[in-house]
Amino acid sequence: MRRYDRSRQALAIALAFLAGQVDATGFIVAGGYFTSFMSGNTTRLGVELFDMDTLPWIPLILIGFFVTGVTVGSVVAARYQGRHKRILLAGIAGVLGMGASALSAEKEMLFLALAALAMGAANNVFSRDGEVTVGVTYMTGALVRTGQGLAARMMGRSTAAMRGYPSLWLALSAGAVCGTGLYGVKPVAAAGAAAALALALFVFAFRIERRAP
Repeated sequence: MRRYDRSRQALAIALAFLAGQVDATGFIVAGGYFTSFMSGNTTRLGVELFDMDTLPWIPLILIGFFVTGVTVGSVVAARYQGRHKRILLAGIAGVLGMGASALSAEKEMLFLALAALAMGAANNVFSRDGEVTVGVTYMTGALVRTGQGLAARMMGRSTAAMRGYPSLWLALSAGAVCGTGLYGVKPVAAAGAAAALALALFVFAFRIERRAP
């Protein structure tokens, strides 16, 4: 996080919020599966393979679409360096918009697949030389950096390396709360709000990339 200026840090934090919002909505729709937290889906897959007589299709489908999103996002990031943030976010907004339409038509599985596809692609918004520099849909790394920063502070060392990571975790948590609240009002409102936020982030990314890096 510290390698980026404040505008890009704000974009990363907003993306984490979006991921939390989408994941909470998907979690409720799917009855306990995730659209961005693939470690959780993998654990559920393992448990269900042991306990169920049939193949657990839902986690397999979500993992497959998430990986597809990462793959497509990686290609976009590699081919359109300097413009990939806006391109990816435009695509993410479109996919989430289609997901909201699917949910309004009561096509829950299609919504979940599209949400996982979008969240996979979102991980490439912050990437460099083929490597993800800021994970916006998973917070294990952010929490590890936070713990390392706390340890550094206890030992009187610099905590610069941890800056921004607690904010990522808080943003994802806040997004999850927001997604849950909106879903309680109306499920389609939660999905539509996520698409609208992604569109706003596209505009923000467009302005960032128009400026000098």
